[in-house]
Amino acid sequence: MRSFVSHLECSLTGRRYEHDRLHGLSDDAAPLLVRYDTHRIRSALNRNAVGQRPHDMWMWRELLPLDTDTPVVSLGETVTPLVSVPRHRAQSAGSVHVKDEGRLPTGSFKARGLAIAVSMARRFEESELVLPTAGNAGAAAAAYGAAAGMKVHVFAPEDTPQITIQETKFFGAHIRQVDGLIDKCGELARAAATENGWHNLATLAEPYRLEGKKTMGLELAMQLGWSLPDLIYYPTGGGTGFIGMWKAFIELRELGWIGDRLPRMVSVQTHGCSPIKTAFDSGHRDVLKPFEPVTTAVPGVRVPKPLGGRMILSVLRASNGHPCAVSDDAVFRCHADLARQHGIHLCLEGAACLAAYQDDLAAGLVSENDKVVIFNTATGLKSAF
Repeated sequence: MRSFVSHLECSLTGRRYEHDRLHGLSDDAAPLLVRYDTHRIRSALNRNAVGQRPHDMWMWRELLPLDTDTPVVSLGETVTPLVSVPRHRAQSAGSVHVKDEGRLPTGSFKARGLAIAVSMARRFEESELVLPTAGNAGAAAAAYGAAAGMKVHVFAPEDTPQITIQETKFFGAHIRQVDGLIDKCGELARAAATENGWHNLATLAEPYRLEGKKTMGLELAMQLGWSLPDLIYYPTGGGTGFIGMWKAFIELRELGWIGDRLPRMVSVQTHGCSPIKTAFDSGHRDVLKPFEPVTTAVPGVRVPKPLGGRMILSVLRASNGHPCAVSDDAVFRCHADLARQHGIHLCLEGAACLAAYQDDLAAGLVSENDKVVIFNTATGLKSAF
């Protein structure tokens, strides 16, 4: 069996870990990153060959952790489209596109990470999985766990949107709703994993969900003719997709498949839960304490102290990007306006990104001439009305 993985690496210390078994966090309680032998990949593959493959998530197998000969757990992870959003000025040289992750199985970008994580868990003969969720990750884990023949246990806040609770149950997962936010759910999931020997799939608690989310960045580069936009607006709760995309861009640059210019990354939260913006504005290198009180109604950003806070802040600075926080009122307004005026149904988290872009445009932080991609991380049908 062929794998192009060279090792795993502690994101804090750089310490090397072998990839011959499943891992959780590093010995320093930091997320692990999958590292690849890009010299071998470059000699075995070129970007034109990738483009001739079936257009799904698995076209990137050499840049994924699973052995290339090992069967994957797949529900049909298609390439998601870039949908053009009309601009304020028709003569503008810029563009705004929405990358619509709602077209994936279970209706959200969580399918990417869970497809890889569950495939790796099956590869190492795990039988029961556990994770905390704000909703969409639980539904995706339940679906991929069912496809893999695994039992799945989910901890979710009591006020998680009912549509995702019902979806998770429908796929056969055991779900426990918790009086608290996702950080409390995470504590319970860790305890359950330790007590019962279940494999914990919490955000960044294992290295492989990040690799699935990374495919958003690989895909985007291919769709734009092996170039990248000027700015990317991404809703940032746990931050796996934000960190994963940046990792994808660095790997593509190492392969020589894209140029040196990388996009400015913009993390989007709401005023009611903005730990990244608070830490960034204070000059901190990590989120030092949980954001409180959490008052936002946007489920995907209600993460008071993300495990990947240090990594998110590092990406913001490395990309010359910035964090945004918007009001819930602006989110709901953008959510409704884009649907009624242009027929594009964003999830609330995607609508937050549109609101952040509009705020930045008004403030002069982004130009009408910039090429911008906004990530819509789930179908609008998942949004609570």
